[in-house]
Amino acid sequence: MNFDKINYIERKTGEIKTENPPGEGFLKFLYYNPLGKLPLNLIVRKKFLTEYYGKKMSCKSSIEKIKPFVNENFINMEESKKKIEEFTSFNDFFVRELKDGAREIAQGDEILVSPADGKILVFENLKDTTKFFLKGDEFTLEEFLMDKEEAKKFQGGTIVIIRLAPVDYHRFHFPADGEIGESKLIDGYYYSVSPYAIKKNFRIYCENKREVSILKTKKFGEIVLSEIGATMVGGIKQTYTPKTFVKKGDEKGYFFFGGSSCVLLFEKDKVNFDKDILENSQKGIETKVYMGEKIGEAK
Repeated sequence: MNFDKINYIERKTGEIKTENPPGEGFLKFLYYNPLGKLPLNLIVRKKFLTEYYGKKMSCKSSIEKIKPFVNENFINMEESKKKIEEFTSFNDFFVRELKDGAREIAQGDEILVSPADGKILVFENLKDTTKFFLKGDEFTLEEFLMDKEEAKKFQGGTIVIIRLAPVDYHRFHFPADGEIGESKLIDGYYYSVSPYAIKKNFRIYCENKREVSILKTKKFGEIVLSEIGATMVGGIKQTYTPKTFVKKGDEKGYFFFGGSSCVLLFEKDKVNFDKDILENSQKGIETKVYMGEKIGEAK
């Protein structure tokens, strides 16, 4: 069976690049080979495997994995507050904080920024997701949010998906100023959020463990901020204080080991998203963005 490469646009240069995710062959086996269905459903998607691996990455012995990971993936450690020898485990390195100024926050009340480093897709209508995902998947806002009334507010709105690869900075931030509510945990499975898995089954976002909170803003209306758990993501940690006013770029939380996604929902006609991101998304191509980078502006 032939598989499409995971190509994306490096926004800073306009180059088309190819991603080589860890465990690529195993992911293809799990999600595209009929023989992969049994281990996927019995083991991989279950909590115990992810918890086990998460604990391994928190052990002191996991320190030895840090330097090879940094070298193999060309990670810029000049941005990190800690040096390699200062980390106490691989997970400690994985959730590393960056130095002040390592990410520039685009200024202006009407400017919306990316909440994380990752590869972004923006669909102004959920029906447009068939440009990237396979047709026939049933994704409903009510099921995703587990709240019928909240779902009504976002009907016809925009969905933003920012996928974090294991090599990315794994803290997530607020995309705008506003009042932030409590984070609601929705329990679920731990499917991979790699494009190999998501293109096969967009419903993964409705089936995986996730956290959901609402950011109330003056310029962009209400924004759903959701963090998605995935295979080998040892946990989602919220570091913000609920029911407070937050500033654009303030830290919201972080993911433990593994790649994952931030999903944002916007009410209809609230944001003009940047043309290049929309055009790439319509072609089914992700765009690499960085936390604090402009991705749209208020209508």
